[in-house]
Amino acid sequence: MKLWPLLSLALCLLFRSGLSQMAVESLPGLPGGLPFYLETGYIGVGELDDIQLFYYFVESERSPKDDPLVLWLTGGPGCSALSGLLYEIGPFTFDYENSTRSKPTLKLNDYSWTKVANIIFLDQPVGTGFSYANWWEDYNINDSTSAAESYEFLRKWLKVHPQFQSNPLYIAGDSHSGIAVPMVILEVDKGNKAGVEPRANLEGYILGNPLTNKTSDYNSRVPFAHLKGLISNGLYESAKTDCNGEYINVNESNADCVDDINAVDLCVENIYTGNILEPRCVDQTPKSTVGNAWDPTLINQDRPLLLWPTLRARRVWCRAYNYLYSYIWTSDKAVQDALHIREGTIEKWVRCNKTLSYTSTVTDVIDVHKELIKRGLRALIYSGDHDMVIPYVGTQAWIDTLNLTISEDWHAWFVDGQVAGYATLYSSFPSLLTFVTVKGAGHTAPEYKPEQCFALISRWFDYYYI
Repeated sequence: MKLWPLLSLALCLLFRSGLSQMAVESLPGLPGGLPFYLETGYIGVGELDDIQLFYYFVESERSPKDDPLVLWLTGGPGCSALSGLLYEIGPFTFDYENSTRSKPTLKLNDYSWTKVANIIFLDQPVGTGFSYANWWEDYNINDSTSAAESYEFLRKWLKVHPQFQSNPLYIAGDSHSGIAVPMVILEVDKGNKAGVEPRANLEGYILGNPLTNKTSDYNSRVPFAHLKGLISNGLYESAKTDCNGEYINVNESNADCVDDINAVDLCVENIYTGNILEPRCVDQTPKSTVGNAWDPTLINQDRPLLLWPTLRARRVWCRAYNYLYSYIWTSDKAVQDALHIREGTIEKWVRCNKTLSYTSTVTDVIDVHKELIKRGLRALIYSGDHDMVIPYVGTQAWIDTLNLTISEDWHAWFVDGQVAGYATLYSSFPSLLTFVTVKGAGHTAPEYKPEQCFALISRWFDYYYI
């Protein structure tokens, strides 16, 4: 993410105040005016407000003054808030049936979480989406600095929107935000206890398909593959014995384990890990090695391999095709004008920025969860049960280490009379944690099962039984 030197200086002088909020009346591709309130803007954080974080704010369509306020952090790191808004839980999405490559069209999302909550979709960390910095060095960030900047953003946003300071606040996100969200929540809670104003009415947090402990989460892919019938029982038992449960950081001198991992990789190399039921379409299928086995960064889901039809096979649809519409739509100047994007602040919008100067300094936040439990915060953890990026079995495993009391053991939950997944309710006074699987969903769940996830979040916000 680069800025031209002279332009950078001009922007620094022009936008140092760091505050701008404007209502969006209409959007190209969506007929008529918006039937909900959408606001976009920038808030400056860091020294002298040199980092400009861009956000989308959608008021609840039910009761803005009463419904929860949610700060949504899309994963990555570096995936735009617009990705979470368009493809997961926002009030509009692409109308694929009526879209063309040259002219994407939009439609309203019947299962938007904004029907029951006010949601701030934040482009974080800097370099993500439309967020930018005035100086090169501000793009050098890590987990801790990103969490601090998100908390600073939230404080300043609440100052500008005092009418939402008393709303119950939840911080939410998915995928890599499993690391970011607990860290931000801890910052908010510490700020509240220190008397920092404005005080946030923090109630809890929501995590979908969350990265929590990199080693254990990635290691869980092998038992997940076994549970789903992707590898044989014999291979699984051999790998479990030879590798002693360690499938990521394999000792190269352990020839038996290396052979097992190579055999596992051969079985799953053509599986789409985002949802094992869907076709895998990428530029290449990277062979795993001992050093980088099961590394999700090897797979770029935004660059689908175009499979041309042959006499034997018709062209295959790939989920990554859906993501191409976001590039076309956001590159339209009319769209950027409608969203009030500051001209010249980014070179090109990308859905997930793979070139961030980002250092992952935190690889395990289980202890942070333990601390949050002690502080009495509600938590909802949900996983798509066909996600092999962050399998539900790994999430279940780290939740078990919290040593919480089970108040409602594993049971089915329903939508329209059909099983939508399974849930376990944990209690540890005064907090409450709910773990839910979403049947048939992948990484991340609302993208695959929007109706079920909307029912889930609606019930949870309103304290109904799941």
